[in-house]
Amino acid sequence: MNWKQSLSKEFKLFFTLGQSKRNWNIPFLASICVGIPLLVGLYFDNLRLGLMGSLGGLVILYLPETGSRTSRFVTILVASFGFIISFSVGQFFSFQPILSVIALALFTFLVHWIVLMYKTSPPRSFFFIMLAALSICQPFHLETIPTKIGALSLGTMVACILGTILIIWKTNRSRDLEEKEVYSIFLKNDAADIWEAIVTAAFISGGLALGYALGYQNPYWIPVSSAAIMQGASLYQMTQKMAYRILGTFVGLGFCWLLLSFINTSWEICLAIIVLQFIIESLITRHYALAVIFITPMTIFLSEAASPLMA
Repeated sequence: MNWKQSLSKEFKLFFTLGQSKRNWNIPFLASICVGIPLLVGLYFDNLRLGLMGSLGGLVILYLPETGSRTSRFVTILVASFGFIISFSVGQFFSFQPILSVIALALFTFLVHWIVLMYKTSPPRSFFFIMLAALSICQPFHLETIPTKIGALSLGTMVACILGTILIIWKTNRSRDLEEKEVYSIFLKNDAADIWEAIVTAAFISGGLALGYALGYQNPYWIPVSSAAIMQGASLYQMTQKMAYRILGTFVGLGFCWLLLSFINTSWEICLAIIVLQFIIESLITRHYALAVIFITPMTIFLSEAASPLMA
């Protein structure tokens, strides 16, 4: 296949909306899990903690759509514990840039290695790394760490409660209420490549180091973008994701400008975040560039909705 055929294939692929095996209730549940803490925080005039809780609500994306009740319960509980650990690591190593880069590198290596070792399904290590990067770029205030971790933990609790309701509802509607044979939720992968974990850690921590070197105040977006791109299973997929992300970001900035011309209050921003979360989760498995168009304004809205987040 020559370059013209390859370019034609990519062009057609770009304008093709893929099929998704994801059930509609996952995007709907994700938007609720993000929205409840956000709206509660807004109601009590503490949007910063509400945003912390909404980040914890993203753990619902690790809820398996198949398997026994027990394995699905345990999976989301383990992921919730991982969210809390990820955020805590970032908080405790945010006091010094060099140490924060080293800590993020070691944490990313460990998390990605565990994900590879136990064949974790998408979104794999992304949200653990994202939370660590967001947290590690915040100014260090020892007295506020328990409050922030507590808010995030409450968000994961909301997601676990709603996830439990969904599991019970779905299994009660199914003819096979429980699998006769109990399968382990951790399937060890002896072929896990340690070098993939090392390379991932190097690029993500390197992105954070570059952000600090360039003098960015909150360079979390660099390692987060790197983590999103490196979730591809191959070099081709990672390159495709990178191109889609660049194009989607540019279009998303224009879309965000359009939305901001109509949105003025904090309530409107929070509602926009909830709607955008639903759209993103509906599109992310079908067309990455299209999803990034909505990810960009959501990221800006999150920063705008909680400007004291980094305090």
